[in-house]
Amino acid sequence: MTTRRLAWIAAVALGLATAAPVSATNLSGAYLAARQAGYSTDFRAAAKYYEQALFHDRENPVLIEAALASRLSLGEIDRARDHALHLEDMSQKSQIAHMALIAGHAREGRYGDIVAMIEKDRGIGPLIDGLLVGWAKLGDGDMTSALVQFDKVAAEKGLKGFALYHKALALASVGDFEGADALMSADGAAGRLMTRRGILAQVEILSQLGREKDAIELMDKSFTSNLDPGLAAVRAALDEDAPLPFTMVGSPRDGMAEVFYTIAGALEGEAGDDYTLLYSRVAQYLRPDHVDAILLSAQLLEDMQRHDLAVETYGLVPPDHTAYHAAVLGQVDALRADGRTGEAIAALEALAETHGYLPIVHVSLGDLYRGEADYDAAVAAYDRAVELYGTPDEAQWFVFFARGIAHERRDEWALAEADFRKALDLSPDQPQVLNYLGYSLVEKQQKLDEALAMIERAVEARPNSGHIVDSLGWVLYRLGRYDEAVEHMERAAELMPVDPVVNDHLGDVYWAVGRSLEARFQWHRALSFVNPDDPDNEADPARIRRKLEIGLDKVLAEEGAPPLKVVENGAD
Repeated sequence: MTTRRLAWIAAVALGLATAAPVSATNLSGAYLAARQAGYSTDFRAAAKYYEQALFHDRENPVLIEAALASRLSLGEIDRARDHALHLEDMSQKSQIAHMALIAGHAREGRYGDIVAMIEKDRGIGPLIDGLLVGWAKLGDGDMTSALVQFDKVAAEKGLKGFALYHKALALASVGDFEGADALMSADGAAGRLMTRRGILAQVEILSQLGREKDAIELMDKSFTSNLDPGLAAVRAALDEDAPLPFTMVGSPRDGMAEVFYTIAGALEGEAGDDYTLLYSRVAQYLRPDHVDAILLSAQLLEDMQRHDLAVETYGLVPPDHTAYHAAVLGQVDALRADGRTGEAIAALEALAETHGYLPIVHVSLGDLYRGEADYDAAVAAYDRAVELYGTPDEAQWFVFFARGIAHERRDEWALAEADFRKALDLSPDQPQVLNYLGYSLVEKQQKLDEALAMIERAVEARPNSGHIVDSLGWVLYRLGRYDEAVEHMERAAELMPVDPVVNDHLGDVYWAVGRSLEARFQWHRALSFVNPDDPDNEADPARIRRKLEIGLDKVLAEEGAPPLKVVENGAD
């Protein structure tokens, strides 16, 4: 996804009416550093350097807005408001400045000021402005006007679902659960926006109406049987026939937080991650306990490779929250991506102490150990996960697949093969498993016809996967069908041109059909791509060098392997 960088947001996308050029020599260093930080979405550095530049050129609107965007991206809304007020004093119109100011008014309960801003064309955008006005009217105690406003938004093309969802939340927030349920249940209305959060809102509404059975039916229809702790707690409470409190929105300010979160959810995957982040950050600011907004912000930061900020943001989820395990798992991913593997392992091991009843914790721990080549610990973690899952279903195929890999790395092939086949029993068409098992059988010179059939199915499912196409070429080579292997190995090399294993395999296939010069070329390429620090690298540089020295057929003879039938009068 192409990311909208801060400098571009500041100078172009949000369209300042005027933009003073940045040309003063004494600020050029700070400005250039700020732009570079903005391009890499390093929001903390960008904020620092843009504000340094502002020290030298305080009235430059481009710098002000860029600093504002950086602070907003960090979730530092109050500091962003200072920059927004500066732009207001300069009579500059800016979408993100309006966002920061509206957020401040909402935080302080100044609902009339929000309406006034939007009426003066100082809003954020048509959809969000209309919803914010509805909640602001409710905040001023005018429920009638609020409902009229939501209906007005609903009349706009494409906005009905958003508007009626928020209208239902507004009704529920003042105790009109019958009216809220009517909207939530209407075909083609709020139901179109039924995300996890929307479903839980309707569950709470049904429970408030004493319709626990309907609430249970909705949950069972909407979610799988393997409920996470949050959903499990709701389901258990419903089983006790005790009314669930309505927690989704408790005040107009909460409603506005929900507006920003709703828009962030709609933007995710459609707009730039850094732009979407602005909305989720405002949702956090308006409602610090909005864990879904926290998790979304953290995920967006991960997607932007801002792992340090993602770790911090995941850390905002309190340990007693039902989503705490999800936050820690997110932290672990971010820590690992940031090269902080020791911290990631420590965090997961601590989570296993407090949330050891969750299979996903042990699966994640196994994955982390496996990534560190600690296969004994990985197998133990996967064993615990399998034990906790009990009777496995299709969703657990990956646990057996991952444990099979760990067994294979421990030279326990019988156990590995059993796990791979169990994964296929659970999910017969998984291309990863078909390829891995098929390739392993080829390498072990076992059940080659079955291996070929598996890999052909994998290629059919993933025709653009270089690893899988390589496997197909390799099994054909192992079967002595050298001419057929060439096309697939060349395709694999196109898909993965710098992979040492693929290039080594292509060299072997070329040698087998008599194209020795091309074979040597590919072996040289394979050597150049070998990473000596990768313990899992399947390409053996010593063996490749030996092939370059004496040829593949002689290497095979030295190894006691069956000879090749080299094509006579080849391309050489």
